[in-house]
This record gives sequence, structure tokens and C-alpha cells, in this order.
Amino acid sequence: MNIGIKAIEYFLPQKILSNADLAKTFPGWTEEKIYNKTGIVNRHIANDDEYVSDLAYCAAKKLFENHSIEPKDIDFVILFTQSPDYNVPTTACILQDRLEIPKSAGAFDINLGCSAFIYGLAVAKSLINTNIAKNILLITAETYSKYINPREKSVVTIFGDGAAAALISYSEASQIKEFDLGTDGSGAEHLIVSSSGVRSRRTENNNQDGLSNSLYMNGPEIFNFTIDVVPKSIENVLIKNNLTFNDIDFFVFHQANSYMLDHLRKKCYIPEDKFFINMSDTGNTVSSTIPIALCQAENEGRIKRGDTILLVGFGVGLSWGSTIIVW
Repeated sequence: MNIGIKAIEYFLPQKILSNADLAKTFPGWTEEKIYNKTGIVNRHIANDDEYVSDLAYCAAKKLFENHSIEPKDIDFVILFTQSPDYNVPTTACILQDRLEIPKSAGAFDINLGCSAFIYGLAVAKSLINTNIAKNILLITAETYSKYINPREKSVVTIFGDGAAAALISYSEASQIKEFDLGTDGSGAEHLIVSSSGVRSRRTENNNQDGLSNSLYMNGPEIFNFTIDVVPKSIENVLIKNNLTFNDIDFFVFHQANSYMLDHLRKKCYIPEDKFFINMSDTGNTVSSTIPIALCQAENEGRIKRGDTILLVGFGVGLSWGSTIIVW
């Protein structure tokens, strides 16, 4: 029997930051200009009193309710996030309690962003293959908005908050195949919150020590990195799975921004009808873009059960990963 994705759901907070809102903040940028640069119209933003555990909880509850999954059947919880409720304790432990998952279940957080869902599938598959778990709740959740300076248009126009939850388990139909993973930590400084850890503490006046309390992104460097590693990763993952380009029914990449995605599609010679871009009403939700895109693609009839789908995640770290799934 295969190991596969049995079900996925996602949750977005109610508060919306629209291009109209942003155009008021940046008079030189019209709604149309923002859309043309990003492919985004709206971003969902967590309230001041809404945190990663809240978004993750709602996504998991939606998964349980819509797919008749009992919390008692979950034996491991994996949460990927870079904006946890606390550095200590682990947010996954808090979710185990809130979701009424048995105390016999394992739980941990993993700090990874744009490539997180790919790595999550790899970790979950490994736990099942080694008989450590059978039914894994894989959650991706992010509130990057809490790191963003609202006056920094290079990031405030891109990122939105959200969460996704998936059940990874044995399956007769769906399948998670082999992986291609990679890391280049020399580019860590290109997407970073400098004062988010203990190395450089957050200060009242971040200008005094030159540190930033907010998310910094070097867009051109991230673009160049992506254009370099993604085509190679696609080639590698096809080889590792003994498949050809023509064996792939559909491609779902991390939804970074529409300009980058369109450039990647053309560089990789992927037909438009096999490629998914739909971030106009979500923005870049970091770790959750791929599972959200899978849900949207199925709802739109772009993918169906039995399809062979190539997934690629890339970004902060710098980190990337790809895999092939049977939906």
C-alpha cells in the first residue's frame, strides 16, 4: 500500500488587506500597478489577537469535519511555521491539546518557510515508513504579517496569512513519490527577520544598532536563486522517479508571485493548461501556498484523483524541494 495525501483543507483569516488599501498608503502605486507586479488583489491578515495556533486549529478542524476524521485516530502532529505562538513551548504541543488529539501522539514544530510542504511530506512519509506513525496531521501555518513593516511595499504587497492541514496516511490510490531537496544557507540574509531570535534581540529602537525588527527581502536575489534551482530540481525529481516530463499531468509550484511563476513556467516549457497560478485572493502564504493551490486546483476542476502532479517549493533559507504525487 502507498503512503499518500488522504485529504487537505485550508483556512484564511477574515481580515483583508486589498490593493485599494495599499494604494492609499503608497500614492505612487495604483491598484492596477500592484496587481500587475504581484498577481495579487487581496491578502488575508491575522488580527492582532489571532496567532498561528488559531489559524492552524481552524484548518485542522475543517479537515476533521469535512473528511470525517476523528482526532483520536491521529498519532502524530507536525507543524511547519516561522511565526510560532512562542519560541518555547512548541506550538504543535498546544495544538495537540486544543484539537483533543491523544496524549500518545508525537508532536513537533519545524521552522521552514516556502519549501515547507515538500519537506513536510518527506518527514511524514519517513515517519510512516519507519512505523513510528500511521495517521499524521501535517499543518502549515504562517502569520508573516506580524513581521512586516506596513511601509515596506516590497513585502506588504506580497505576503498574506493562512494555514493548511493535510492527513498523510496509507492509501490505496494517492501516493507520495521520491524527493529532490536542497539548501543554500549562504543566501540566508536575502530573506530574514534579523531580530527574530536570540542572536540579535528585538529592540525598542532598531535604528540604534542597525538591526531590523521587520521582514527583509532582497527580491532580485530571491528571483535569481529561484530561476537557477527550480529547473534543476524538476529535472532531478523526474530522474529519481524514473518519469519523463510528459508523464506529469499538472505542476503546482510555491505561489511566490505571478511574475516569477510565469517566468518559471516559460523557462521550464510548461504548457499553461498544466500550470497553476492563483494567488489573487490569498497572496503569498509562505508554507501554505502549495496545499492551498492543490485545494483550489481540485475545486476548479484542474486536477482530479489519479493525476500525477509535480510539486516544487523554494524560498527562505535558502531552501528548495520537489516531489511527485499521485492525487
